[in-house]
Amino acid sequence: MMVKFMFKSFILCSVLLFGVLIGMQQANQGMIKMKGYNDPDFQGAFQVKSDDSGDVEASILGNEVTSQDIQKKQEQLEQIEAFNIFSQLGKQLAGIVNSAVSTILELVGDLVNGLLE
Repeated sequence: MMVKFMFKSFILCSVLLFGVLIGMQQANQGMIKMKGYNDPDFQGAFQVKSDDSGDVEASILGNEVTSQDIQKKQEQLEQIEAFNIFSQLGKQLAGIVNSAVSTILELVGDLVNGLLE
């Protein structure tokens, strides 16, 4: 259930992100058309360039994105291991509830055994 919700949320966010990038590209093209000539200072929101050697470079909003940047970010995430405070609180709450329910069930079981004897 939660996986399905997270998947839908990820798809929705991805669609919205690409919609924003496409909108920025359309606004850039509209500025060029309105100006009447191609100004080299205007850059697109999303650009992909390929070199003669076959390397592909991408830039989003003027910031270059390379595979090394992605690898560095992935290594940082692996080092952090995504500590989530809500996950820890949930585990502690589950442990408390589990022990409380076990204690209550033992007391009820002892009470029922006492009444039946």
